[in-house]
Amino acid sequence: MAELSTQGGAAPRGLVLGIESSCDETGVALFDPASGRVVAEALHSQIALHAPYGGVVPELASRDHIRYGLRLTDEVLRRAGATAHSVQAIAYTQGPGLAGALLVGAQLAASLAFAWGKPVIAVHHMEGHLLSPLLADPAPKFPFVALLVSGGHTQLMRVDGVGHYELLGDTIDDAAGEAFDKSAKLLGLAYPGGPLLAKLAESGDATAFAIPRPLLHSGDLNFSFAGLKTAVANEVRRLTGTELPARGAVSAPQPVLPDTHPRRADLAASVQAAIVESLVSKSIAALKQTGLRQIVVAGGVGANARLREALTAGAARGGARVFYPPVALCTDNGAMIAHIGALRLAEARCDYAVNARPRWPLTELAAATSAF
Repeated sequence: MAELSTQGGAAPRGLVLGIESSCDETGVALFDPASGRVVAEALHSQIALHAPYGGVVPELASRDHIRYGLRLTDEVLRRAGATAHSVQAIAYTQGPGLAGALLVGAQLAASLAFAWGKPVIAVHHMEGHLLSPLLADPAPKFPFVALLVSGGHTQLMRVDGVGHYELLGDTIDDAAGEAFDKSAKLLGLAYPGGPLLAKLAESGDATAFAIPRPLLHSGDLNFSFAGLKTAVANEVRRLTGTELPARGAVSAPQPVLPDTHPRRADLAASVQAAIVESLVSKSIAALKQTGLRQIVVAGGVGANARLREALTAGAARGGARVFYPPVALCTDNGAMIAHIGALRLAEARCDYAVNARPRWPLTELAAATSAF
């Protein structure tokens, strides 16, 4: 059981404890509905754990959440000078995500809630990302368009309130984050590759390679990035002089562009430009289609500097404004889960069954019955 410390003076009351464990970050935070702010938070990243494998290993992720969940909970309580009496409810990520990882967070939340006599709130991970720009200053006002670019999700949503979500566009195959990471792997970059590709792109020529922009002129708001990854793979084969495997032959390993290749930065810049143009073009089209003048960007790809620059400029030309969460809240974190818990306090229940929903469409969420 987490140690309950009273360091730091009088403990605040009525806090919501948030626990995030959907993938490869363990996040815990305390949110104060009265002030609308995060009181304390802690985050453990598993990047070093998964890096040797080039991606997230689900079993290792689950075990690491077990190691750090209680540890981070204790740390957050100490930072806030809080006790069990300070907490009115515990929010946790029920889905979507890795089944084992979700179960660890759900079990931790249920155990603490049972021991402390507190209700729990099951939170949708993507709703946490979607509404994280509300924690920024300034924050958007409902209604707005949201570009959700997190993990395996790339979606455009109309957001009219908490739980009032309309799907405007979705990816039909790979997500933007996957396109970044898969392309980075072809460029020989370490895991996680997206931020490293963006860094490499800073010194490259974004017009050097003709990387496709699938569905750019489709007339709808959907995305496609699988063809982009294939185009990058073909460019790497051409640059390395590697032939395609003969039809019917056993597939050979995909070649990787060596870090000494002189065109590496140019290819990275061209890839980033293609992904950013696709995201910006559809986002501007969504603003025009809805007639709204606010758009928020949420999720890990939302930290990409080039995307922020291009979308801000594009929206401004149409008289619209873009809102971003703080960069620290773009990746998975406990603050966004505690925040949603505060928004959905009326749904808190003393039900300590341990449930996870690895697949959970955001559009299935009901409207919140109350908000702080």
